[in-house]
Amino acid sequence: MELSAYAARATSGSLLMPEGQAFSHTWTPGGIVATPVTNGAQALHFAVALCVLNDTWREAARLGVSLSGVAITADGGFDEEWHSTGITYAVELDADAPPADVAALLAAVEAVAEIPRALRAGAAVARA
Repeated sequence: MELSAYAARATSGSLLMPEGQAFSHTWTPGGIVATPVTNGAQALHFAVALCVLNDTWREAARLGVSLSGVAITADGGFDEEWHSTGITYAVELDADAPPADVAALLAAVEAVAEIPRALRAGAAVARA
């Protein structure tokens, strides 16, 4: 996946990046490290990356899939009027599990990840 200037990455566990912004994290004792988020486009993509990372850890625990690390990269583009042209994300796992279990985990995350689901459904945004 070739990355744009709008990409964001969230990493955890054995896949923790050595540099970036560190945050505590519910699902991993070592927290997460993220690429710096310095503009709104990166913040939007980071929301997707963090949500997918969180749900990967949560669903792995629920399904009994042993994970050591999770890294998610989210990216997307914008047209000349700054409408999103879509967001894609890539999942990197350090998992001690059969491929069928990993596939089931990824399918479960795809179905439940809240931020991607909200974006797919569309949301009104208005000044209060």
